[in-house]
Amino acid sequence: MADAAPDAPLAVTMGDPAGIGGELTAMAWARRGDGIVPPFYALDDPGRLAALLGTLSIAGPVIEIGEPAEAVAAFARGLPVLPLSLPAPQPPGRPVAANAGTVVASIERAVADARAGRAAAVVTNPINKRALHEGADFPYPGHTEFLAALGGVARSVMMLAAPGLRVVPLTVHVPLRSVADAITGDGILETARIVHAAMRRDFALPAPRIAVSGLNPHAGEGGSMGMEEIDTIAPAIEALRAEGIDASGPWPGDTMFHDDARAGYDVALCMYHDQALIPLKTLDFHRGVNITLGLPFVRTSPDHGTAYDRAGTGTADPRSFVEALRMARAMADARAATADAEAAA
Repeated sequence: MADAAPDAPLAVTMGDPAGIGGELTAMAWARRGDGIVPPFYALDDPGRLAALLGTLSIAGPVIEIGEPAEAVAAFARGLPVLPLSLPAPQPPGRPVAANAGTVVASIERAVADARAGRAAAVVTNPINKRALHEGADFPYPGHTEFLAALGGVARSVMMLAAPGLRVVPLTVHVPLRSVADAITGDGILETARIVHAAMRRDFALPAPRIAVSGLNPHAGEGGSMGMEEIDTIAPAIEALRAEGIDASGPWPGDTMFHDDARAGYDVALCMYHDQALIPLKTLDFHRGVNITLGLPFVRTSPDHGTAYDRAGTGTADPRSFVEALRMARAMADARAATADAEAAA
């Protein structure tokens, strides 16, 4: 993977064109003057985005670019777009199967730009996995698996972050009745190692603190409410500590997210999806960011879906998308600084 230039822009994918992704892209560009939105370019259909700017009453043109390097200079004057064409008309709120291939191509090109150093990071708009499965013969369960394949890694990790809290679910889209069987010592070790490395590289934390939750009420209460903490989770934590990773726990899930508890760690490794996501979304629903750790490039995304019910209405809330842009820029800068420091050592 080539190093990105210090001023390389962010690559923003199309997402599902039936959803709110295009509106989020346009709204974020409209906020460029406030100093918090870093330069980016969209891999999208120029006509579609131009129409959305008009619908949203956002003054400014779409500027077609040939290479990502042109985006930074263009960003103040117009919305930079590296053009991809949608083959079929796209009404809001209703996926069109013929357009699924362009959605996939947008992701592929964004990753290619990031891996070649033309883009500093990838920020993905929400997709509809079913629409891709039906319209593009998309063989992956979702975004994360596709990005891992494009990045050439066997395993990546999902992290959700908002101001004041970062969480990682060990098991993700697993039925609750299957969670206990899906928790393994190796899984905890592999996930925590990826998280530890990413926190050092992408968040500039030289000694990240990882709080590991229990699975059962009161973290099993000495085995009286379940043995997973004793048999699996605690031994994995001890193994991590033996490797020099600052891991603690297992902590009861109902007491590890209040203000004082959160001050004691940098990221929480939780046993299942809702154990991680409910506290984060309760604390700051509109500024949550989805991050994929363990990739050879930085990837962030807003922490919500396609919102078909809002598409075309102008009522989408761009805060999570803006936070995803800001976090992608900060992570890319931290990754570059870490690489420079390692090279100089």
